[in-house]
Amino acid sequence: MIDRSKLPNTFAFVVTASARARQLLAGSLPRVDVAEHKKTTVATKEVLTGAVEALPYAKPAELAGE
Repeated sequence: MIDRSKLPNTFAFVVTASARARQLLAGSLPRVDVAEHKKTTVATKEVLTGAVEALPYAKPAELAGE
């Protein structure tokens, strides 16, 4: 179970963990102890421990002029 009180933004956590889970499923190496956990659990653990973090969002060039 995830202690949501320690998360500044639940949405950002979910987006980051899901992107990392996709990377792990595609063959990326885990950055934390894996044991016998599923890729989604490993991704969650990586985000919670700070082993991975979200990249800042940048608007595409065609939208920046609006």
